[in-house]
Amino acid sequence: MAEEKKTTAAKKAPVKKETTKKASKGVAAKADMNRLEKKYKEEIVPALVKEFGYTSVMQAPKLEKIVLNVGVGEATSNAKALEDAVANIATICGQRPVVTKAKKSIATFKLRQGQAIGCKVTLRGTRMYEFFDKLVSIALPRVRDFRGVSKNSFDGHGNYTLGVKEQIIFPEIDFDKVTIHGLDVVIVTTAQSDKEAFSLLDKMGMPFKR
Repeated sequence: MAEEKKTTAAKKAPVKKETTKKASKGVAAKADMNRLEKKYKEEIVPALVKEFGYTSVMQAPKLEKIVLNVGVGEATSNAKALEDAVANIATICGQRPVVTKAKKSIATFKLRQGQAIGCKVTLRGTRMYEFFDKLVSIALPRVRDFRGVSKNSFDGHGNYTLGVKEQIIFPEIDFDKVTIHGLDVVIVTTAQSDKEAFSLLDKMGMPFKR
């Protein structure tokens, strides 16, 4: 009987250990949640449901992904310009971008098909929320004479495109050591209309012109 009890206890021990491990993972996941992501779930979703009369919180629009695009025209004659752009974007968003290549040759611009001409990166999840938070809270307010972003840059399907003239508005970039270039920020949402998308971004802190 004593041996049977020992065998039963030995079998139960690993199960208890796994449960503890799963619980600790859940706690870590909650701790890693970005402050903006937390605000979205706790404050913005209920506000959107009330504003648009959704029957379920699942209908509330949310950020799906953010795409950063950089075109480097100088790359056709200076490969280092593209390397610098890739390094800048990786520094800004914490994720290495992929190099984009020309789809066709254009003799006027001395451009050959397949030649590297820029880079892009797609952010999702926590990195997406962290970048958006940094963009609206730190980067955009650093633009000289900033008066807000346009309300007319929606594409009709709930997505918003923002042009940044200089990447040095991001605090990670040392403007004394880089070549200045711009970038396009495409914010893709699950909103069914521009009105819903505007309300979502506005509540998340996007500084629209008033």
